[in-house]
Amino acid sequence: MIIPHDVGVPGLKRVLIVFVALLPASVWLSCGGSSPSSSAQTSGLKDRAFISNSVSAGTLAAGVYILNAATDVVASASPISVGNTPEMMVVTPNRAETLVFSGNGTQSSDNQLTIINNAGESATAHETLQGPTQSIVVSPDSSIAYVAIPTAAVVGSSPGIVQVISINGGSIGQAEVPGVRYLAINNSGDRILGFSDNSDSVAVITPSQIGIPNGVAVTPIGGPGIFDHPIAAFFSPDDTTAYIVSCGAECGGTQASVQQFNLVTNTLVASVPACTPGPNPQCAGSISLVNNSTMYLAGTPMAAGVPTQACTGETTAAATCGLLTVIDLPSMTVTKSGIVITDGYHDRMALGANGQLFVGARTCTEIIPPVPTPTGAEVRGCLSIYNTQTGAVVIPPANGDVTGIQPIAKRAVVYVVQGGSLGIYDTTTAALQTLQITNLVGEFFDVKTVDF
Repeated sequence: MIIPHDVGVPGLKRVLIVFVALLPASVWLSCGGSSPSSSAQTSGLKDRAFISNSVSAGTLAAGVYILNAATDVVASASPISVGNTPEMMVVTPNRAETLVFSGNGTQSSDNQLTIINNAGESATAHETLQGPTQSIVVSPDSSIAYVAIPTAAVVGSSPGIVQVISINGGSIGQAEVPGVRYLAINNSGDRILGFSDNSDSVAVITPSQIGIPNGVAVTPIGGPGIFDHPIAAFFSPDDTTAYIVSCGAECGGTQASVQQFNLVTNTLVASVPACTPGPNPQCAGSISLVNNSTMYLAGTPMAAGVPTQACTGETTAAATCGLLTVIDLPSMTVTKSGIVITDGYHDRMALGANGQLFVGARTCTEIIPPVPTPTGAEVRGCLSIYNTQTGAVVIPPANGDVTGIQPIAKRAVVYVVQGGSLGIYDTTTAALQTLQITNLVGEFFDVKTVDF
């Protein structure tokens, strides 16, 4: 049967999967923080992956499980306790810690951030946030974390803050940015861009001004006619230029595009629509990835909240699909467009070995066969694999939302969490490898390597 999920987005859903770098394993002394007394429990593995399990049932415990990323087996170590419903994870730039957020909008949500010391494989600090987050960035030296909390209450103003957390001293301040949902930090760490729901402006946050009396910590740039519901940014090596992704119609606006913006003069340099050519262009962009000077941008074209892209070139029972666009950033030109992928709201993307680009979505059109499954029956979920070398697209026969993608750097393998389960893909075939982990039980959400 065909199950078309609602691909409309009530609020922005992060495009770029925010980079979180954070916290050495020091004691967190902020108000609301704690230093758990967790006993050491090392697996002894050299090539590890952490995977978050968001459910507890019977003897099954919610937490972060450790995998041997060299042999694809579960480590003989207890799961790390990291809150009631652990989901999103991010590894710090120095790879010394992993940040885990627990809080999925249920009654058991605790909006807890936990810091795992990767060497000790144990939780060293917890912090309760003022609300749920989908985006955290950290200074390049891993000393300060910035957390976007769109629902945090602000006296006399609309909800929304960027909470600042010091590795050595807990929460040290906040910048008020109404509705801020996603963040991007530049290479030097002296400028952060904040993206809010239903806004055509971008908040420029100056970390050194946060908490300074009469300081100007937040300055808006852009606006209607420049940005169209912006959601992400990538920076040039010298930090003078930001390539800002506008989500357009998929996020309640008009047209998806990429803007080259001069951060020195705060002026627009160039803009390129993320659209197919022709009299009836299809435009989309809700998740992006930059590899060298090439940007890959995926999304689902929409009109009045309804998907509009046909599954041209695919043999499928799905009525609508998504699009992948390739953009050359130096020339600000579209080099490839109209690459048909699954629909849904795309918010996961990673480049594996052999040029295989994994694109994940949620709330896509799923095709679930009856049980028992007839021979040759179509199975379709929210994962697309695009070969950047040949242009081929593969839609693996697996159901479910994609919530985690992690290439294994030393191997031609990519870990994908889809529908709550882990699948291990061989990038030479763009298919599941023969060996899968069969004794990993739970409802899994995210997966990250911590050693490479």
